[in-house]
Amino acid sequence: MRAIDVGLVICHECYQLNAQQDGQQFCSRCGCHLHARRPNSLARTWALLLAAALLYIPANLLPIMTVNSLGRGQSDTIMSGVVTLVNFGMLPIAAVVFIASILVPTFKLVGIALLLYSVQRHQPMSARQRILMYRFIEWIGRWSMLDIFVIAILVAVVRFGNLASIEPGWGAAAFASVVILTMLAALTFDPRLIWDNTESDDDHE
Repeated sequence: MRAIDVGLVICHECYQLNAQQDGQQFCSRCGCHLHARRPNSLARTWALLLAAALLYIPANLLPIMTVNSLGRGQSDTIMSGVVTLVNFGMLPIAAVVFIASILVPTFKLVGIALLLYSVQRHQPMSARQRILMYRFIEWIGRWSMLDIFVIAILVAVVRFGNLASIEPGWGAAAFASVVILTMLAALTFDPRLIWDNTESDDDHE
């Protein structure tokens, strides 16, 4: 049984349960404006997700960084960087970069899209499966910033004038935007909508 079924509304800020009332309502503990469900949750999540999907294309096609050595520069995209690491025998690092920068963002985009579609279309999917997917997406999102952190450290550390330097590319900016937008999409999605769209009584136990 849901809290809303017994006339209770939870505060998004302090998680206090409040008795549901007609009209505008404020939390009895912190005074925050209460909503039974986040307003326009699906529309906002779709907008953020589509923006992230569009930026995901240049994030993978544009150079993520340029390594300048002895006056010569070599630009690398995410995938070409993974291939370079493999060629140098750095398989564990290549695997980490591939998972964090390719698989994780792709999984987040597809996973959030599936959640939105299943909720809107009332697809026969277990609510427990959906909520586990949502929690995994929310948890794993932070690891997508691994490439950006590495590039930021390299840019700050490798500064030897004409001998060697590293410059971030436009691909890094696009990739960082994808990560931030998918994190925001996970935050704007109201997971309670999953249970609102569950027909099975077993999923409410």
